[in-house]
Amino acid sequence: MALPALAEEPPLLVSGMGSFHIGGRQAEVSGRPVREVQLAPGARPVRIDPNGTYRVDGMYVQYHHPATRRGRVPLMLWHGGGMTGVVWETTPDGREGWQTWFLRRGWSVYVSDAVERGRSGWAMFPDITPAEPIFLTMADPWERFRIGAGPGSWRSRSAIPGTQFPTDAYERFTAQLVPRWVVTDAAATDAYTQLLRQVGPAVVLTHAQSSLYALRVAKAEAERVRALVLLEPTAFGPMTPEELAPLRGMPVLVLYGDFIEQDPRWSAAHERGTQFVEALRAAGGQVEVVELPDRGIRGNSHLMMMDRNNGAVAEVVQGWLAARGLWE
Repeated sequence: MALPALAEEPPLLVSGMGSFHIGGRQAEVSGRPVREVQLAPGARPVRIDPNGTYRVDGMYVQYHHPATRRGRVPLMLWHGGGMTGVVWETTPDGREGWQTWFLRRGWSVYVSDAVERGRSGWAMFPDITPAEPIFLTMADPWERFRIGAGPGSWRSRSAIPGTQFPTDAYERFTAQLVPRWVVTDAAATDAYTQLLRQVGPAVVLTHAQSSLYALRVAKAEAERVRALVLLEPTAFGPMTPEELAPLRGMPVLVLYGDFIEQDPRWSAAHERGTQFVEALRAAGGQVEVVELPDRGIRGNSHLMMMDRNNGAVAEVVQGWLAARGLWE
């Protein structure tokens, strides 16, 4: 599935790579019954005692450093709800994702799996995490992320005409979906804050749900955030002038894809984004909004980092960052 880099692409030269976990806490479980479990066919049952101390709410982070650094600060890529950092890696149909696209251009890139997602792991519920997780059906992203032509389109596999999402690889995309909890926002915000304190200053690039975490962290750690890039943000928090004051002087880019007016859910999300942009500007913030169709970049779903024209979208981000002196 992997495709070679195009001849005109910068070479992929890495000076270092690694990973770590950050954030988290200890949690106690007691009062649960001890039981015997056969861990493998034919094996002798072992005694499992679930009571004790657990390490939970940590976040997994993977990083790559280029051989020649041109990004003045690292680039952090934060994923959206029900997904993990793999959204920034190789696309479902085998093309290059943004993790290596930006690495080729001299950015140190940090990709994380948020608290309770992917390699960050998750805790027992309701013993530690006081709720059940939410799972996504295969129909949900197809119908909700502006890939399919609205409710019921998964059954007929009907896609929006002109979509740039690689629909032939949709089932491979759904293998990425993971459970999510709605009660872990505070833990995720704390982990992202610790990440920024350890690695920052940095540029933070978010997708959908993670806009909420980025805005919270940016308000608290404004001196460590050189710029915010929000891909179709869906959550913003308070929008009062007092709440938004820490974001003054911080460049913010908001990107939207195509077909938004065809779905009332996305029209409503876009309106909330417009309210945020207006509130931030009124508070003295520096915000640029890019509607990709207005730039001649058409057909983008909510998953623009995976769409067939993901390189063209990345070029918009790259150009904006370079114009603000963050790349040389």
